[in-house]
Amino acid sequence: MDRISEMQTFIRVVEAGSISKAAEQLAMAKSGVSRRLAELESRLGVRLMNRTTRRSSLTEAGQSYYKGAVKLLADISELDAATADTDALLAGVLRLAVPLSFGLCHLSPAIDEFLRLNPGLDINVDFSDRHIDLVEKGVDLAIRIADLGDSTLRARRICPIRIMLCASPEYLQKKGTPKVPADLKSHRILQYDVGAGNTLRLEDRQGRVHNVPTHPHIVANNGDFLRDMAMAGHGITLTPSFIAWEAVAAGHLVPVMAEYCPRQLSAYAVYPPTRYLSRRSRVFIDFLVEKFGEKPYWDQFS
Repeated sequence: MDRISEMQTFIRVVEAGSISKAAEQLAMAKSGVSRRLAELESRLGVRLMNRTTRRSSLTEAGQSYYKGAVKLLADISELDAATADTDALLAGVLRLAVPLSFGLCHLSPAIDEFLRLNPGLDINVDFSDRHIDLVEKGVDLAIRIADLGDSTLRARRICPIRIMLCASPEYLQKKGTPKVPADLKSHRILQYDVGAGNTLRLEDRQGRVHNVPTHPHIVANNGDFLRDMAMAGHGITLTPSFIAWEAVAAGHLVPVMAEYCPRQLSAYAVYPPTRYLSRRSRVFIDFLVEKFGEKPYWDQFS
């Protein structure tokens, strides 16, 4: 077994938290991972991990070796990327975690195009709005829509994400069009469930924050459903423009209170700081940045 493979296996065991999870991520038998780890410790003449049936923990020597191995493999990856033929087709597996609505509506066509350009690449995608542990799940990249404040992850911004209030023309004709945040108290609100309570946090163009207490008429954890409920006249929804854009362009939804919006978000590609970024990951991120840009196609309607 070469030393690079030993290091890669050791790092995966550390990051997965157990030999069993590492074996699953590496598509290896548990006995094979255990054997690689034992061979590494035998060659070094020191115990790197304290192992139990469920969890593994690093010894002091293991902590030092882990940090050095991560840095060394990252340096090797950087060297390979700088030296490799940039015209060569990508190969291997790219493991992604992406938000459900954004993934299905906008990343799916992008992934289709990317695979046509790189037919030797395999893709493994987890579609979910939940924030999974990238290291534990063995994910290379996650696409997250946020005002990113998680300093434990490295990130590259892909594109801006506009948030808007909108309702159907029929609803606004019946209930009236709100002009200022206080007006929303008398309206039916269709709220995305993010565990933030029944308060809308809006900002005006001077940066002043307006917290509006609400009593949501409909609460759901899917933006497409809330858009459809708004189109059906059930109330006002706060939604990303990438969900509402076609309905707005067709006149089925009307933006309201454009001068009062939540703080705008961005779509980011994020990855663990301890995980070196493969060339296939770098190329995919570059592809998304170029494809969506600073004014994505779903914002061209306004």
